[in-house]
Amino acid sequence: MTDENTKAVRIWRNARLATFAPEREGMGIVEKGALAVANSRIVFAGAEGDLPAELAAGAETIDCEGRWITPGLIDCHTHIVHAGNRAREFEMRLSGATYEEIARAGGGIVSSVAAVRAASEDQLIAESLPRLDALIAEGLTTVEIKSGYGLDVESELKSLRAARRLEAERAVSVRTTFLGAHALPPEFKADRTGYLDLVIDKMLPAVAAEKLADAVDGFCEGIAFSPEEIERLFVAAEKHGLAVKLHADQLSNLGGAALAAKHHALSADHLEYTDEAGAAAMAAAGTVAVILPGAFYFIRETRKPPIDLFRRHGVAMALATDVNPGTSPLTSLLLTMNMGATLFSMTVEECLSGVTREAARALGLLSEVGTLEAGKFADFAIWNIESPAELVYRMGFNPLFKRVYRGN
Repeated sequence: MTDENTKAVRIWRNARLATFAPEREGMGIVEKGALAVANSRIVFAGAEGDLPAELAAGAETIDCEGRWITPGLIDCHTHIVHAGNRAREFEMRLSGATYEEIARAGGGIVSSVAAVRAASEDQLIAESLPRLDALIAEGLTTVEIKSGYGLDVESELKSLRAARRLEAERAVSVRTTFLGAHALPPEFKADRTGYLDLVIDKMLPAVAAEKLADAVDGFCEGIAFSPEEIERLFVAAEKHGLAVKLHADQLSNLGGAALAAKHHALSADHLEYTDEAGAAAMAAAGTVAVILPGAFYFIRETRKPPIDLFRRHGVAMALATDVNPGTSPLTSLLLTMNMGATLFSMTVEECLSGVTREAARALGLLSEVGTLEAGKFADFAIWNIESPAELVYRMGFNPLFKRVYRGN
């Protein structure tokens, strides 16, 4: 190691690490651990007694005083960039209206379209920053942001540009997903084929040309798009070299999980109605199941995602907020973990890995973030807790001590 690199080393010592490194058992816990960082990446993560002398020589040292360190939290499914709110629909739902009834009455996703179309890019950023800040305040270092509330070429591009710009506004890594196939806009209500043609032939090439998206998503559901329509979209996305993801099996089983797996999707999300064939296909394809308890809770669903089925087949499970104006106005990954545990009986380890290692896997970023391992970006969170279970157990309480992004 050169003198220049040695001078750049910073060490966090006297810490308890939950590394989530695959070669370590369970949460990968290291008592009396240390993290060494150089040039924004981890160069050592392990027992303090094993820290190489050449790293420690001349390094800046931070005493963590026995605090816990986890990887930085990752929210792998959000709709942060939107305008306005849908509190009126919340009132309707309290009066007994279902998600589908609200959507078919002209509410739901399309009710956010007018607000997004009317907003400038700067306005979208201004409205989105408080939502992002709430997540960052709980240790978030990476976030996925979908479009899908513009539903025309100009507005979808505007939404994705705003999402990309958020990375310049805050010290956070942003992954963007093009979700033009989210719903039918009012002007195409009677022309499904025409709208899908617009998404595939106009929107997608424009998004790809500007390099505005890392992946393409769709909503495969009776109130949205059929499996055949989604397959058209996925084939087009693959021609542009873009990864795919899918809102699947949320309100019914249309075989969305199996369709996602067929196209080696990074993830299939929601999954309340996924069957064994879908789970087996996801396991074989390495497609991550993204569990979204906020939406389940908020729209008062009763059908739970088949967690035991995913466990039995070895499907990786991530957790995310699904923050959006209509079905999950949730901006807390800590509360999301508590919901995953209390509503779906996920374990503490499953919840914590679900917002770190498996969330990274769901974004195709596991080689860069999600665990505390040498070579990965130095994105981590330091907590005032006595055990990792506290991060899942508490509600409305934030024990974050420090958030470290790229070593700072």
